[in-house]
Amino acid sequence: MVLLRYDEDRSDDLVQDCLVRAMSKWHLWRRPGNLRAWLFTILHNIYVNDVQKAAARPNVIELQEYLPGISVPPDQGDGLALREVAQSVQRLPEDQRQILLLVGLEGFSYEEAAHIAGVPVGTVMSRLSRARAKLRGMLDDGDSSIERNVT
Repeated sequence: MVLLRYDEDRSDDLVQDCLVRAMSKWHLWRRPGNLRAWLFTILHNIYVNDVQKAAARPNVIELQEYLPGISVPPDQGDGLALREVAQSVQRLPEDQRQILLLVGLEGFSYEEAAHIAGVPVGTVMSRLSRARAKLRGMLDDGDSSIERNVT
């Protein structure tokens, strides 16, 4: 029982089990007898039984205790944010969405995007600026239903 002084939870459980058993077996206590000795006998027997059970059982290790980093943090927020961005991009005017996707997603230069869209480079820069501003506004406000202004 010397080891129990280092494990307060196990000690408390042992004492509680002892009291429960003593109360359920109260009729077995011989009066006038030494109550303290009877309780210590019960306590000792419960401890010995627990040690034997533990020796017969394989060691069980709580993963959270030894590998606290094994759990994966939730990633629903990223999926929701991505869906909100995709919905907001779809609500942009067609000309702005086209330029935003060509430059921002596909990685084309302004000149390449201008050639693909058939517009001057200045128009690409203007549409891209307006698309980014509208997209930023939609995401900051949390409003994915932006008015469609085609300019």
